[in-house]
Amino acid sequence: MTTPTILAWAGSNRRDSFNRKLLRIAAQGAEDAGAKVTLLDLRDFPLPLYDAEMEAAEGLPEPATRLKRLMVEHDGFLIASPEYNSSISPLLKNTIDWVSRPVANEPPLVAFQNKLATLMSASPGGLGGLRGLVHVRSILGNIGVIVLPGQLAVAKAHEAFAPDGSLADPKQQAAAKGLGDALAKFLAKVKA
Repeated sequence: MTTPTILAWAGSNRRDSFNRKLLRIAAQGAEDAGAKVTLLDLRDFPLPLYDAEMEAAEGLPEPATRLKRLMVEHDGFLIASPEYNSSISPLLKNTIDWVSRPVANEPPLVAFQNKLATLMSASPGGLGGLRGLVHVRSILGNIGVIVLPGQLAVAKAHEAFAPDGSLADPKQQAAAKGLGDALAKFLAKVKA
C-alpha cells in the first residue's frame, strides 16, 4: 500500500501562531497513523495580492508555481485557518487564489480537484475561529476539494496551549491529533 501524503499549512504568518501550534498537533496525529506529512510555512512562498493584469503580463509568480507543484504532489491537506473578522485570513485566500490559476496544458484547478482536506482553527475569541471555517469549507468545496466533516475550533487560544505547544486540555489535544489520524486513515482507504 502506498503511504498517504499530506501537505499541512496555517493561514497565518505570525511566528508564534496559535494555528501553527494546532496544525503541528494534527500533523503528529497523521504521522502516527502512517502518513507522510510535509509542514509548509507560507512565509517561504511570498506572493503579491492576486492581480489579473499582473498575471496576464508576467504569468504565475514563481512561489505560486512551487506551491501548486507541492499541492499537486500531495494526496490531502491539513489546514489551520485563523479567523479574520468572521472570515478567512487574507493570506490563506490569496494563496488559494494564486494556486487556483490555470496554466497551459494542465487540467483546471489541478492542485485542488479531488483532494481531501481537514480543517481546524484556533482563536482568542469565544468561538475559536468557527465562523471562518465555514468560509474556508465553502471556498474549498467550490474548487473541488473534498472537505471531511470533522473539524476543531479552539477558543481562547491565548490560554489553550501549554508551553511545549500541546493543548492544555487533554480532550482538545486528543481531538486535534484525531483530525490528522482521521485524514491519514481516510486517504489510506482511498489509495487502497
